[in-house]
Amino acid sequence: MKPIMCCQPISTTLRAFGHLCVTLRTAVLLTLSIFAIESLAATQDKADTPSNQQVSDQFAPESSTPPPISATSPQNSDYQQRSYRAKDFILATANPIATQTGYDVLKKGGNAIDAMVAVQAVLGLVEPQSSGLGGGAFTLYYDAITSELSTYDGRETAPLEANENLFIAKDSKPMAFFDAVVGGRSVGTPGTVKLLWSLHQQKGRLPWASLLEPAIKLANAGFSVSPRLANALKSARSSFIDGSTAQRYFFPNGQAFESGSNLRNPEYAQTLKLLAQNGGDYFYNPEFAQAIVDKVRQHSKPGTLNLKDFLNYRMIRRPAVCSPYLQYSICGMGPPSSGAITVNQTLGMLAHRNFKALAPESADAWHQVAEASRLAFADRGRYIADTDFIAMPSGLLDDNYLKQRSELISPKQAATTVEAGTPPNFETSKYISGTEISQPSTSHFVIVDADKNVISMTSTIENGFGSRLMVNGFLLNNELTDFSFSARNNNGKVANRVQPGKRPRSSMAPTIVFKDHKPVLAIGSPGGSRIINYVTNSLIRILDWNVPLLEAINRPHLVNRFGTLDIEQGTEGEKLQPALAALGHKISVRDLNSGLHAVQFTGGVLLGAADFRREGRVMGQ
Repeated sequence: MKPIMCCQPISTTLRAFGHLCVTLRTAVLLTLSIFAIESLAATQDKADTPSNQQVSDQFAPESSTPPPISATSPQNSDYQQRSYRAKDFILATANPIATQTGYDVLKKGGNAIDAMVAVQAVLGLVEPQSSGLGGGAFTLYYDAITSELSTYDGRETAPLEANENLFIAKDSKPMAFFDAVVGGRSVGTPGTVKLLWSLHQQKGRLPWASLLEPAIKLANAGFSVSPRLANALKSARSSFIDGSTAQRYFFPNGQAFESGSNLRNPEYAQTLKLLAQNGGDYFYNPEFAQAIVDKVRQHSKPGTLNLKDFLNYRMIRRPAVCSPYLQYSICGMGPPSSGAITVNQTLGMLAHRNFKALAPESADAWHQVAEASRLAFADRGRYIADTDFIAMPSGLLDDNYLKQRSELISPKQAATTVEAGTPPNFETSKYISGTEISQPSTSHFVIVDADKNVISMTSTIENGFGSRLMVNGFLLNNELTDFSFSARNNNGKVANRVQPGKRPRSSMAPTIVFKDHKPVLAIGSPGGSRIINYVTNSLIRILDWNVPLLEAINRPHLVNRFGTLDIEQGTEGEKLQPALAALGHKISVRDLNSGLHAVQFTGGVLLGAADFRREGRVMGQ
């Protein structure tokens, strides 16, 4: 049996990296369903130290779109579209149109890479608030022939003219949310197109132009606005500048498109035609990129994006982060993503507890998950950033280190304070934790083709509708707000500070789980820094508690990152509130919006599932 290869043999990488398989104008306050802003008083956890607290805790990602009660019935057609069993190939995406497009590509004999290109091109049209050509992405790809797992970094980069004071206001304080987000200042060099093009050039089977054609036809003819997009537009109206390109497109006559309306985007079609004719690298050619640079630099809140940033942009193939858990290997994206490390730290600590002896879904079990998560997030805030620019501890997933961290968890009482640990062989005083705004409006999809190649991909433009800047039919990201707004203090520098060409830390956590060197599960989610918890919780339910896939990703969310334990409102999880409060947890009952999509390999069958909280669909053959 061939071993899983993480760009290089796991044994080689483990020797180098221990258990790493490499290792928010305050005046504009949006009380909206797509990204409800919580007050600082409601969210700041004074129990945890400032170094563990992040500005991101002030904000929520997109709100969920609860289906009708009947939709959760196995006899309902919507339910049946959320789960599917297949033998040959399967995919699960966040939008029915995108799923159909990917299905058609696979049906024609295209492979997972081909379907990825077509799916993302359509998602950028029909789900523009979440991802698109103006954003970035991380992709995990498992090659069934070589048994090789590769991870690809299409994350945006800071402009070469940017500096660590990018989000410092004239009063020398970090900027408020929309001062930072809306406009050109927050726009990083987009990486999604480079990722799509590069992977297709290496591994694609069908012609590149043919994969963009479905989105071109759809953009010209128009598509039916989904309930989710319609609600997002209504909620976000006040954040769009009157007369701007984006405002004119999304709010003709000043009104948002209603659900079911036909929305055309001929400029997007033209962009895709140019990319079809000239290849994906044309996006980074000055002839095309100049319009993006002008949009960013000529805004009233200008950014520093330059043509050199486009010419210098590269997709990076990085080693995966893999850690053992139970009889499995949990693999994901390494830095600049914090997803895989933080997921695996949480699971690794639980492995050193009596977690398996605790009743599934009990308050005692969720208490331990919450405490392990807090400890992992403390390390995340201190240490994880773009390793091309900073030195990161190689021992964050060291088994002895995780055992020591697990011993800090009391089974009877939530910790009053949680601090970053001291990983082996690292100068822990070198970096301090920073403040950042993590408000992704993100999308995730999973694809398994007929050859059983697997893709788990998370893509984003960061905030809902990104920077609100639109050019050539697509929105530009505000990804630079994923950097820490403050770069240093008297105690040291922030690892995740802005630096020219650097990639901001992400919480995206596309994941593939292996058993006996074969993939058994591919999963991921949008949801801000809570992505990490959504994925971790699902892994626990599936791998520890043997919960069926669709049920596992749709069970109530319980999330603790910085001391406040969030419980998903309107769910069975609320019944745990008294018991968890008795254990010392500060509780917040609130909307928790994931968008989990997963495929499980079980008994020779491919089982796909899509989160009820969004509009996802699964199709296969």
